[in-house]
Amino acid sequence: MTTLKCYCGSLKEFSQCCEAYIKGIEKAPTAEALMRSRYSAFATQKADYLVATTHFSTRKQHKKEDILEWSQSNKWIKLAVVAATAYTVTFKAFYLDSELQAQIHHEHSTFKLEDGSWFYVDGEFY
Repeated sequence: MTTLKCYCGSLKEFSQCCEAYIKGIEKAPTAEALMRSRYSAFATQKADYLVATTHFSTRKQHKKEDILEWSQSNKWIKLAVVAATAYTVTFKAFYLDSELQAQIHHEHSTFKLEDGSWFYVDGEFY
């Protein structure tokens, strides 16, 4: 039996990594863990999780329909974390767009910890 490695690149099984966060079984313990789980949510089209883990102050800027369309129209290849601090993560998400052209989404993201839960606030794109 083959096991599915996590989309986030951790080399752990998906069921032992980001899936627990996406399903709400566990909370992501760090900003980086949340960012990795959000990448996995894009790869598995879990738009509800992406909306729920977006900070309320910026949530209105991220429509569920748009998130779902972007996650479905791309084939997510891999994630590379470039740098991380307690509240920020810089990463590159590699994917094929709807025309199968290779793309890189390079972002410096900011996160907030509130009541024991991490939330994505916003990002600066390169």
